[in-house]
This record gives sequence, structure tokens and C-alpha cells, in this order.
Amino acid sequence: MSLLTVENLGKSFGGVRAIEGVSFAIPGGAVHSIIGPNGAGKTTLLNLLSGLIVPDTGSIRLDGTDLTGAPPYRMAAAGLGRTFQNLQVFFNMSALENVMTGRHLRERDALWATLLRLPSLVRSEVATRERALQLLAHVGLADWAHSPAEAMPYGALKRLEIARALAAEPRLLLLDEPAAGLNATEAQGIDALIKRLAAEGTTVILVEHNMKLVMGVSDHLLVLDQGRVLAEGTPQQIRSNAAVIEAYLGATEPGAEAARA
Repeated sequence: MSLLTVENLGKSFGGVRAIEGVSFAIPGGAVHSIIGPNGAGKTTLLNLLSGLIVPDTGSIRLDGTDLTGAPPYRMAAAGLGRTFQNLQVFFNMSALENVMTGRHLRERDALWATLLRLPSLVRSEVATRERALQLLAHVGLADWAHSPAEAMPYGALKRLEIARALAAEPRLLLLDEPAAGLNATEAQGIDALIKRLAAEGTTVILVEHNMKLVMGVSDHLLVLDQGRVLAEGTPQQIRSNAAVIEAYLGATEPGAEAARA
């Protein structure tokens, strides 16, 4: 069974069809990238998958459970995590506190335990703190744990968002432009982190304009153009797909698309 199944998904904004008739299935494991030119509908598709907007048509199933139109908290509880192209970080909190907020769905203490500060609550808080520290180390931010987010460099904040998303223990992690605005060295670090997450069993859906990174980490690609699926396949198949080259990769001579990748 596929981990994620999308059938005939559609979304309009006014008279503009942002997503139209999109269908695909993603098995568990590995890295699945969504690429396409600006305005192709990539972020709209991620917003539909994560419950930020409701589709007009179609269905979304995660591991067989119908989540079509479900709000973000239900998507998260079902095992879907998300980062954003534009940083969604609590700048008035430390890096550690940011990651700890991502654990709230996995904490089981009831209201009375919180009000009375029962031992179970204390144990839960200790476990959450320890797990957050582990995740910060995992993404290379151990030295920033107690720093305010507002003092962290942009590249570190990108990693912080990933750590916070991982705190909820997602089965499916949506990464929206994780390398945007990063220099080559920082992008290489994101490349390595994505590969490591996939190797550890987290299924990743990646939206990214850095084609070198995309082609290097992806097992499968879905290409969107004007809200529709243009092509699907392995990186090798997408590199040689004439329709993709014309619409997105922009090669002007044989072999140019491979050079760009």
C-alpha cells in the first residue's frame, strides 16, 4: 500500500486553476521531489497536503486514512510534518524551546496533571527536553540549543524548522524550499541531512528549485506545469524528458539539462 495517495486533486482561486486533476501515489521511504516552473502549483499542492487549504475536488489518503479537507492538526496527528519556504520560527524563544513546541502532539498528560504539576508531567517535560536536544544535535545545531532564535543565522533557522517538524515524529515530512537562500556549503549540509532522514526511514516530499540538490537526493520526481502533472519518473528519466526540458529545465541543446542538474 502507498503511504500517500492523491487522486484527482483540484483547487481554484477565483478563476485561476492552481491545481487541476493531480493524481499520484508515494510509497513509504525515500525522497520524492515536486518540481516545476514558478507558478506551477508546487506550494499550493503542499498546502493542500498539509491541510492549510481545502481542495475543491479529489482526495488525500495517508496510509489508507482519508484526510481530504482535514485541518492541519489532524494531518499532523496522522503523521504528516511540514516546513515552510518562509520561516515560521518563534523568534522570541530559544532553539530548544522551538523544537519542544513540536512535541506537543506526542505528550499525553491530562489537564489535571498540568494544573497539579504531577510527577508524570515532570517526567514528560524532561523527556521532551531530552528529545529536543537530540534532534538539535541531529541537524547540527547542538551549539545553538540555548540561543534565542532571533540570534541564529538564516541557514541555522532552516535546520531549526526541520528539527521542530521532526519532533512530532512524522512518517511523511514535507520540505518546502529547505535550501532557498543558502550558500553552496549550507545547501550541501541540507542535502546530507535529507539523505540521512530518508535512510532512517522518514519519507520526504521535497519542493526545491536547487536542481543539483534535487537530482542528487531524489529517488522519484513529480513535475508540475500550470497546476497539472507533466511527468513522473526517476531523476534520469526526468533529465531526458523532452516536455520537462522545454517547460522547466530549459535546455537549448542535447546534454544541457544534465549540465544544469
